[in-house]
Amino acid sequence: MPDTALIETARDFNRFYTNFLGLLNKAYLDSPYTLTGARILFEIGSHDGISATALVRDLHLDPAYLSRILKRFRAEGLIETSPDPADLRSQIITVTERGYTQFEELGRRANAQIAARFDNLATGEPQAVVSAMDTIRTLLDPAAKPAPAVIRAHRAGDIGWIVQSQGRFYAEEYGWDLRFEALVAEVAGKFLANFDPEKEYCWIAERGGVNVGSVLVANGGDGVAKLRLLYVDKAARGLGLGKLLVDECIRFCRQKGYRELSLWTNDMLETARAIYIKAGFRLVSEERHRMFGPEATGQTWVLTL
Repeated sequence: MPDTALIETARDFNRFYTNFLGLLNKAYLDSPYTLTGARILFEIGSHDGISATALVRDLHLDPAYLSRILKRFRAEGLIETSPDPADLRSQIITVTERGYTQFEELGRRANAQIAARFDNLATGEPQAVVSAMDTIRTLLDPAAKPAPAVIRAHRAGDIGWIVQSQGRFYAEEYGWDLRFEALVAEVAGKFLANFDPEKEYCWIAERGGVNVGSVLVANGGDGVAKLRLLYVDKAARGLGLGKLLVDECIRFCRQKGYRELSLWTNDMLETARAIYIKAGFRLVSEERHRMFGPEATGQTWVLTL
């Protein structure tokens, strides 16, 4: 049984979010419909025909209650129905032109409501909210599928995110002090200040509009490229993003004619080291250090291209 305080906190959040979206208002989004009515119209408008049986199942509605709402929608000219060939006791429901117009208007109002809330947040905070929502759904809904990850080039703000995310993560997970964040800032800053698009690249892994991973290749001179700052956020672990990012580095370096790809890591980063070993990197040196506080073993790995 979860801790009582956790349960109370969850219930408190439910009350807050219900009020935040105005879900208890009789007129949802200043429309003629309750939240349930608007949701039913949304489901019908989102499908090219949906059965009443499916609405009852998917929305967990009482059949009699749904029937009353559908009767109102028919009277207002929002929907039309036809017999369901798969279940003669049910109906296939579609929106009329008038119903689709109302469906789009509700969507516009819902988007405007969220946009207005996000406008009051600081830069990066809307992304943090969406990331938290994604985490909640993934953990609580077994059927939820995480948004697919995309790999893209870096853009304004991404290098700052790399410094922030890695500084926080390694402090929380390994107790590394601010010297590590300073190192990340130095590496990332030099990369950005001296960026050569012909020989260097930064990849950002993004999911649902939120950054969840990164890596960059810097020119080390004499035909040697350096793989720097590989990172995958905890919320995106298990998706194979680390391997995908490293594969992108290797492909890029071969395409640009580098003869060798090198990297520096630490022995406790076992997941990353497993990726390097599988990709063909070999360990060439290691040394004990306390560069970031706790004792660790720094390792240099190289891959002949």
